[in-house]
Amino acid sequence: MDIEKIISELSFKAVRSSGAGGQNVNKVSSKVVLTFDLNVSQALSEEEKLLLQKNIGARLTTENILILNCDEDRSQLKNKDIVIKRFLEVIKKGLHVPKVRKATKIPKSVIKKRIKDKKSISEIKQSRKKPNLD
Repeated sequence: MDIEKIISELSFKAVRSSGAGGQNVNKVSSKVVLTFDLNVSQALSEEEKLLLQKNIGARLTTENILILNCDEDRSQLKNKDIVIKRFLEVIKKGLHVPKVRKATKIPKSVIKKRIKDKKSISEIKQSRKKPNLD
């Protein structure tokens, strides 16, 4: 995965931001919308594309396009930086392959210790009972 090549494949669109901000919101396009087409990408191999479809499929559209937007800041450049960082995090998490868990055998000494502890606790509880006077 080549980060610079992926970033060059991104497309950005500036949109008017919603919410509070007075007149500035009405005249400045500070919200940034990032789109990334997974099918067209040259930076990712076919295996990586399949892995991303599996892992982040819920975030993709039906055409396998990832859409992220940011309107946290009043500056368009800062919003663009924030959305690029978010995109890279999503891609890295999507490409992460967890380690395969190896089942291990429980050592015999651990089993013996557990049974010994159970017997000792049982004996302690038996000694608490009232004696049987039959």
